[in-house]
Amino acid sequence: MRKPIPVVEAVRLVMENAQAIGTEMIPLEDTYGRILAEPIIAKHDVPPFNRSPYDGFAVRAEDTAGASGDNRVPFKVIGEIGAGHVADREIGKGEAYRIMTGAPIPINADAVVMLEQTVETPEAFTLRKPFTSGENISLQGEDAKDGEKLIEEGTLIHPGTIALLATFGYAQVKVAKLPVVGILSTGTELLRVDEELTPGKIRNSNGPMIAAQLARMGIGHKSYGMLIDDLDACTETVKRALDESDVLITTGGVSVGDYDYLPAIYERLGAKVLFNKVGMRPGSVTTVAVLGEKLLFGLSGNPSACFTGFELFTRPAILKKMGTKKPYMPRMKAILGEDFTKPNPFTRFVRAVWETSEEGIIVVPAGFNKSGAVSSIARGNCIMVLPSGSRGFTTGMEVDILLLGAEQGVEDWTL
Repeated sequence: MRKPIPVVEAVRLVMENAQAIGTEMIPLEDTYGRILAEPIIAKHDVPPFNRSPYDGFAVRAEDTAGASGDNRVPFKVIGEIGAGHVADREIGKGEAYRIMTGAPIPINADAVVMLEQTVETPEAFTLRKPFTSGENISLQGEDAKDGEKLIEEGTLIHPGTIALLATFGYAQVKVAKLPVVGILSTGTELLRVDEELTPGKIRNSNGPMIAAQLARMGIGHKSYGMLIDDLDACTETVKRALDESDVLITTGGVSVGDYDYLPAIYERLGAKVLFNKVGMRPGSVTTVAVLGEKLLFGLSGNPSACFTGFELFTRPAILKKMGTKKPYMPRMKAILGEDFTKPNPFTRFVRAVWETSEEGIIVVPAGFNKSGAVSSIARGNCIMVLPSGSRGFTTGMEVDILLLGAEQGVEDWTL
C-alpha cells in the first residue's frame, strides 16, 4: 500500500538527506555557475583612492566660491592626469588639473568640475557655479571597505560575482564540488532517439531531457543507457551506477505494475525509501530513496511527470549538495488567463506560459497537460501551482507560478 504525503513534506525529507559533498579550489575563469564555498572578503578599499567619476577638472572647492553667470571664475590648468597616473604636484589657489575618469584626485583638490560646466581656453577655463567639498568625487572605500564581507558562501557565481572576485585578486576560488549524477532510463518499450518507431515502442525522451535539465544547472552526467524490464539486470546496473555517482536518477519503473522494479531494487540494495507516493499531479508515483549519503530519485516514466519531479525534488537536492543557500525555484503571483476546470484531488503542477500585459502578469497552460505530454514541456516557461481540494479555477483568479530556468533561486519552499 502506498500512502501519499504532501509535496512540502516530500521536499523536506529530500532536503534533510541532501548532504554536501565537499569543496575544491579552481581558477577564477572556471567559476561561472559554481557555488561559493567561502565568503568574498574585501582585501582593500574600493575605490582604493579618491578618484574622479568624470572627465573634467580637479579643483579646490574654496576657489569656486562666488562663481555665477555674471561672475565667471577663472582657473589655470597646470597639467593632466590620466587613469593610472598621479599628479606631479599639489594644486594651489586658482589652479586645476585636467583629469580623466578613474584618475586619482591630486593633493589639495576636493571637487571635480565636469567638462560641460566650463568654458575652455588653451591653458585655462572658467566656470559659473560654486562647488562644495567632495562634489563629483568617488571617495576611497565608498563601494567596499577593507575586510568587509561582501558575498556569503553558498552563493551562485554569476558574471557580477566574477568581477568582484577579480577586483580582490581571487585567482583561485574555493567552490563546492560538482556532484556526479547518473541517469538510467528503464522500460522495454524504449527506443534510442535514432531508432525507427515500431508498434508498442516509444523513443526515450526522458534521458535527454534530464541531461538538459542538469546542463542548465551547469552539471554534467554519466549515462547508464536504457534497460529492459529485467529485475536482475536493472539491479546490477543500479548498483554499478551508485558506486560511481553521488546522485542517481532513474525514470520509469516506480509505479505499481508487474514490471516496475525500482521498489524491489531499493530493497535489494538496502536503500531507505523516504517516500513512494506524493499528493501531486503529475508525478504522484515519484519515489526517493537514500543509501548512505547517496540519493536515488525514481522519477516517473511519463515525460511531464518526470520533468516536474526533477524540478521539485531533484534540482533543489543537487543544489543543496553543492552548498547553495537558495536551492528552490523562485515564485510569483500571476492572473489565470483562461479557465482550468479540471478537479484537483491533489496539488496540480501545470506546465504553463507567463507574460506581462496591461493587466499584470498573466499565465495560461502551455497546452496538453496530461502526465505523458511532451509538447507542453517545450512551450512552458513556468510551472503553475493549483492547490488541492478545488473543483477548478476560472479566468481572473490569482495563482502561484514557479519560474523555470532562473539563474538565482530562493531560500524557502512554501506552497
